[in-house]
Amino acid sequence: MTLTVTILGATGSIGRSTTDLLAQHGERFRVGAVVGGKDAAALAKLARETGASFAALADESAGPALREALSGSGIAHGAGESAVLDAVGRDADIVVAAISGAAGLKPTHAALRLGRTVALANKESLVCAGDAFMRDAKRYDAKLLPVDSEHNALAQALGEGLVSDVAKMTITASGGPFRTWARERIEAASPAEAAAHPTWSMGMKINIDSASLMNKGLELIEAHHLFSIEPERLDVIVHPQSIVHGLVYWLDGAVTAGLAMPDMRVPIAHCLGLGDRLTIARGRPLDLAAAGSLTFEAADEARFPCLRIARAALSEGGAAPTVMNAANEIAVAAFIAGRIPFYGIADLVERACTRFAATYASAPADVDEALAIDAHVRAWSAEALPVSRAAE
Repeated sequence: MTLTVTILGATGSIGRSTTDLLAQHGERFRVGAVVGGKDAAALAKLARETGASFAALADESAGPALREALSGSGIAHGAGESAVLDAVGRDADIVVAAISGAAGLKPTHAALRLGRTVALANKESLVCAGDAFMRDAKRYDAKLLPVDSEHNALAQALGEGLVSDVAKMTITASGGPFRTWARERIEAASPAEAAAHPTWSMGMKINIDSASLMNKGLELIEAHHLFSIEPERLDVIVHPQSIVHGLVYWLDGAVTAGLAMPDMRVPIAHCLGLGDRLTIARGRPLDLAAAGSLTFEAADEARFPCLRIARAALSEGGAAPTVMNAANEIAVAAFIAGRIPFYGIADLVERACTRFAATYASAPADVDEALAIDAHVRAWSAEALPVSRAAE
């Protein structure tokens, strides 16, 4: 049986890893629709290579360029939100949801409402609207499969076990490029230094979230919803080798860990296999003797305050994670643009969380409400930014 796969965020790192796997197992999968952001040339090339039947760009202004790039291919295409939702609505057995940021909420939720199997790489869906997503997944009989390496490792380590038998779940962090840096040096870091992730090849925004450890905070919130586990039973540990991805601590003292080489094709293959194991060509097998040693250390929330802020948002609940994510996306963009220093990210996010704590005390009832909160917080955060570093 051939399974049809739709890829949201097809031109990003997760999308590229997904298409690599699909190409290796062409007898098992076909690509239905591919969705990108605004890079018409990259999406058109991918659509042609994968034999996709439909291609869509989120940026409506890029529609003419996509039309030209796909000329003569016979591949249907479109641009703008309606085209993206059209892509989601086409027949698919698995939807890989890999659009980065809050922009992924609507299309990911649309797939969920259709009862699809969703391989979830867009953690912001659960950060911004976790209660609504998990409720609707159950309502529409959709299946959420975690693509993030940490959550995929936790799911495999948990197996058929019960969360009620779990003492704690721990996700690992590489520590990012600033793991050994003093606070003073981190404070003066450039966007290029923050984006130089030591292990993973990801987009600029995710790399910077990894440098601040905000990414781990987002992943704690994601784990809370995926596994229905309380915040106090979730933890982060720094593991520079990025070989252990998640650990399940059982009530009897046993610990089950998920290990793999740092290759996103591993968790993606686990999701695409739907219970079967897929081989990965050109994959590097884990050789513990060659690795030599695996080291672990506590996460330093003094040097990485974004993790502390995210933990607080998770504990507070309600719309606090929604607010935090919106402010963080604005703050990271401002840091990349040189408008604020690295620690300005945590400062802006914390101010936003304090500012909106009373305004948005309840969790968003649905995706539309989450996006409305997101828009409000983004507008406030943009206004709260300095005009320029020189004007500070």
